[in-house]
Amino acid sequence: MMTSSPATLSDADQSRTLPGRRSLLNCTRRPGLLEPLNRAGLVVILTMFLATAGGAHGQIADEASRGAFPDRELAIGTKQAPPFAMKDVDGNWTGISIDLWREIAQRLGLKYRLVEEPDVQTLLEATSRGEFDISVAAITITAERERSVDFSQPFYDTGLGIAVPINSVSVWREIIRTMVSSGFMQAAGALIGISLLVGALIWLFERRHNDDFGGPATRGLGASIWWSAEAMTQASTGHRGPITIAGRALAIIWMVVSIITIAVFTASVTSALTTRQMRGLVNGVEDLPAVRVGTLAGSATVGFLNGERIKYRTFGQVTQGLKALEAGSLDAFVYDKPLLAWTVEQTFPNTVRVLDVDFEPQSYGLAMPLGRPYRKAIDVAILEAIHDLHWKQTLFRFLGEKR
Repeated sequence: MMTSSPATLSDADQSRTLPGRRSLLNCTRRPGLLEPLNRAGLVVILTMFLATAGGAHGQIADEASRGAFPDRELAIGTKQAPPFAMKDVDGNWTGISIDLWREIAQRLGLKYRLVEEPDVQTLLEATSRGEFDISVAAITITAERERSVDFSQPFYDTGLGIAVPINSVSVWREIIRTMVSSGFMQAAGALIGISLLVGALIWLFERRHNDDFGGPATRGLGASIWWSAEAMTQASTGHRGPITIAGRALAIIWMVVSIITIAVFTASVTSALTTRQMRGLVNGVEDLPAVRVGTLAGSATVGFLNGERIKYRTFGQVTQGLKALEAGSLDAFVYDKPLLAWTVEQTFPNTVRVLDVDFEPQSYGLAMPLGRPYRKAIDVAILEAIHDLHWKQTLFRFLGEKR
């Protein structure tokens, strides 16, 4: 009995009966064809995985940021500080800080209500007590304020500015101011002193040879001093004068010196008055100690003026100080430059101007009660917002600045 063994198929037969198997065998024999496909697929899979993981991580981070805030409507404190925070007649708020906060709230998905306070000091005190979750206005970051509240990352850097009246200099007022100045008093004192010295020397030279300067000491010395003053001012009538050689030599020297001295003195005074008429009384921070200065009560400017020992008056509102400037009861009003420039442009464009100088660099930030867990989320949102095109458009719209 014959047993049949399984037939062995040739490669050709196998290719006819099992086409899929042939493909597999061929690919197995030539692995180089699969490697590029495998690598490309692996890259696509990894990319999709990382994108999904990144999105999930960002979603988790956003949820964590929102979770740091109280689960309620936030109380946001503010005050009017044009152009950073402004309220119209209908009670709607706008401005640089307000627009920034709206952008932050939208990014973080926050609900809030705005509560107005009358001034910065009251706003910060209420924030430190926890009555406000965040305060949004033109709040300058200072070391003293940092002790009672936490500040966010700065969102705007500025400095102090000086507002002065456009027609600030009165001729008679400047003449009086010049005449009572220390420089004028010193020069006048020197002239008078030299005149007295020359008169005394003339009396010593002439008292025994000239009857005009002789006689009792009081009479002779008085006549000599009077003659010296006449010679200095070129008002002598020539009816009397020294007759000795020493007296006449001194008289000639004194006349020449006095002519030159008075000419220089007159030119200096005239130049000072003309310069002040053309440039104004205040041209920089160095002029503030000698003039009447005003500022906003409770502002960071008060600390600067106190530190520089500059006397000043305080006002409850910027417009009140600028009205005093306009009326002539102030020579300069010092305050944050962008706020000062905005108020002048809107209300006092023809009577007040802001000098093209700024000093004492300052930064604005958002204020929060101490130790709040959402400070980090606010910082990140601010940094994202101020590097966005919308922020540049906001600054240009309110301040005309291109940053």
